[in-house]
Amino acid sequence: MSTHTEPLAASIHNHAKTDLILEKYQYQSARLIQILQAVQDEYRYLPNEVLSHIIEALDLPAAKVFGVASFYSHFSMEPCGKYIIRLCDGTACHVKRSLPILEALHARLGLSDEKVTSDDMLFTIETVNCLGACSLAPVMLINEEVHGQITPERAISLVDEIIALEAHA
Repeated sequence: MSTHTEPLAASIHNHAKTDLILEKYQYQSARLIQILQAVQDEYRYLPNEVLSHIIEALDLPAAKVFGVASFYSHFSMEPCGKYIIRLCDGTACHVKRSLPILEALHARLGLSDEKVTSDDMLFTIETVNCLGACSLAPVMLINEEVHGQITPERAISLVDEIIALEAHA
């Protein structure tokens, strides 16, 4: 069971988990994106200490590794919650009122545009330009699960269900 303190463990770990990931990808610098994805799956973000270890282990320029990590929006350099909520604000979703959904989520979780991750490290909220499911607008992802034709009330209900599940886990 994951706890809210796990992402912070990267700053004090001994690189054993990272080394296992590097071994899995045979220390191939050509597989950098896959390595970074695996690291992010492990820690829920890309800790600077881990990136430095990858730079050293793969003998790559820091600019290359940090460039890849910062270029792709999928990667996060800041700790993320266990549940990442991606709310679409593309044209179809915006027209179908995605903003009130975002406002409701922010209010329920005590978050804002500046503070995107809850103190308990359970939730991170991101807005995205398009999730490619316009016929389901407005659309929200919780981790990789799609929720279409979402309303503020339904979004809060989904969050409350997760909170209840986590409380009983």
